[in-house]
Amino acid sequence: MSNFKLIIFDIDGTLVNSYPAIISSVNYALEKLRLRRRSALEIKRAVGLGDKALLAPFVGRKYADRALKIYRKHHQKSLTEKSRFMPYAKRLLDYLNKKGYKLAIASNRPNKFSHILLRHLKIKSFFDYILCKDEIRFGKPHPSILKKIMRKLGVSRGQALYVGDMAIDVRTAKRAKVKMFAVATGSNSFAELKKENPDFLAKSLSPLFKKL
Repeated sequence: MSNFKLIIFDIDGTLVNSYPAIISSVNYALEKLRLRRRSALEIKRAVGLGDKALLAPFVGRKYADRALKIYRKHHQKSLTEKSRFMPYAKRLLDYLNKKGYKLAIASNRPNKFSHILLRHLKIKSFFDYILCKDEIRFGKPHPSILKKIMRKLGVSRGQALYVGDMAIDVRTAKRAKVKMFAVATGSNSFAELKKENPDFLAKSLSPLFKKL
């Protein structure tokens, strides 16, 4: 893996445990709309395709716009109160930065909230480029998000590694023809990720210290 020059990360479930913040905001929106609260597991399993898709199965078309507005207003605060680094994440970013790797973010989270989160955790400066779903035509699992990052940073697909926690991350990497390191710390289990056949699979970020 020493040929890599660019490491692209997903945020939620990969670098950051933002699930408590997401769960809190979803249930707050549901309560305001007098809809049934959902379990942490139900909400966690719905994460990955952006906040509109996150809310859709819980609120339906009738309340979609109102729910999104309530959710986003609440989420600006909950993100900074309830989000924490995943194990090894901050130390890994320090390590990769010192080693001279280019670093980027590819997230289906809206740009505004990605930047709130990265600033709050004081890691925004680590990244050479941050690209989110609302800044391009298609989000993950469409490969354009990874392709645009590679073009922007002048790196070939053979020099890039994508690190993510979900099946859609693996599919995105495959469609972009980029090597994939899947980490079972987010919405999909180790077994679910294994079925997607990523290039590398681990239960935490720690193996990357030896591989990079």
